[in-house]
Amino acid sequence: MNTKELINEVVSLPVEERTLVVDSLLRSLNQPESEVDKEWASLAQKRLVEMKNGTIKSIPGDEVFKKIWKRFEK
Repeated sequence: MNTKELINEVVSLPVEERTLVVDSLLRSLNQPESEVDKEWASLAQKRLVEMKNGTIKSIPGDEVFKKIWKRFEK
């Protein structure tokens, strides 16, 4: 399989699987160096699991930014 075929194969995967591929590739380029990086990665993994099992719900980005802008308007 050549690079183009590999990319086409990955692009056809469901979004969660593509995210895992991207994360793995980025980790191979930028190895976490600090304890903080490891803690953030652990928290992100925990949140992903919580979202998948319905423990938490995501908030659309535009709602988040509206709340942030309201804080600074006062």
